[in-house]
Amino acid sequence: MKKRNKGSGGASWMDTYGDMVTLLLCFFVLLYSMSSIDQQKWVQLVQSFNPDAVTDSTQTEGYEGQLADPAGGTGSAEETAQTQQTIDTTMEKLYIDLKNYVKQQGKESAISVTKGNGYVFISFNETVFFDGDSYAIRQDGKVVLDDTAAILQRASSAIDELRILGHTAQASENQTNNVTDDRFLASNRATEVLVYLQLKNILDPARMVSMGYGQWRPVSDNDNDASRSKNRRVEMIVTGKNLSNVLGDQIEQYYTERGGDAAITATDE
Repeated sequence: MKKRNKGSGGASWMDTYGDMVTLLLCFFVLLYSMSSIDQQKWVQLVQSFNPDAVTDSTQTEGYEGQLADPAGGTGSAEETAQTQQTIDTTMEKLYIDLKNYVKQQGKESAISVTKGNGYVFISFNETVFFDGDSYAIRQDGKVVLDDTAAILQRASSAIDELRILGHTAQASENQTNNVTDDRFLASNRATEVLVYLQLKNILDPARMVSMGYGQWRPVSDNDNDASRSKNRRVEMIVTGKNLSNVLGDQIEQYYTERGGDAAITATDE
C-alpha cells in the first residue's frame, strides 16, 4: 500500500489567494465609502451587472421613475436614485397633462400652457380666478386650482420650484396706477393662489414662492379693454430639477451653504 504524501505544513496557495482577495475587497469598500455617488452613473452600474434592469416610468401614471428588475420588483421612489432623464420625462408629461386638461375644459382662451428648457409656463386670465379689482378666489376658480393641483402633485418629485406671479393692467392709457393699490393687488392675488395650493400639500412649501409684478410686465398694450384684460393675469412657472447644475438641488443647496453647518430649517425653533 502506498503512503500518502504529507504536506509541508505551510499555508496552501488558496489561503494566500483568499487573504489577498479579502484585502482588495476591503480596499474597494474603503474607496467607495469616501466617494460620492453620481445618481445617473449608479443606474448605469446596476444595469451593467443586470442588463435586464430597465428604467420604469409607469409608477403613478408615468411620473415616479424607478429602476425595475423584471425578476425582483421595484423599490420605492425614495430608495431609487432619480435620473435627469426621469425628471425631464416627468416634466414633459406634466406639460402634456396640463395641455390636455385645458383642451378638455374648453378653456384655451383663458388658460395657456407653454414649455421651455426645463420648465412649464402656465398663464391664467384674470377671469379664471378673480372678479375685477379683487383678490378673493372665486368658487369656479377654486375648481380650476383643484384640478391644477392634482396634476402638479403627480409631478412633485421632479419639481424644483413653483413660482406664482401676479399681474395687473394699467387702468388709464396715459396714467400709471396708484402704486400701493397696484402692487398689493398683484401680490395678494399671487399669494392667495399660493396659499390655496400650499394647503393642498402638493409640494414642499420651501419650493413655492409668490411674486407681484403689478402693471410692469404687460403682454399687451393698455389702449382698450380687450388689450388690458390680457395683462390682468396670474402665471405659474414650474421649474424642473437640474441634477447637472453645479448646485445640485438648487434651493436646498443654497440655504444649506448660506447657513453652513448652522443652517436653519423650517422646523427649527
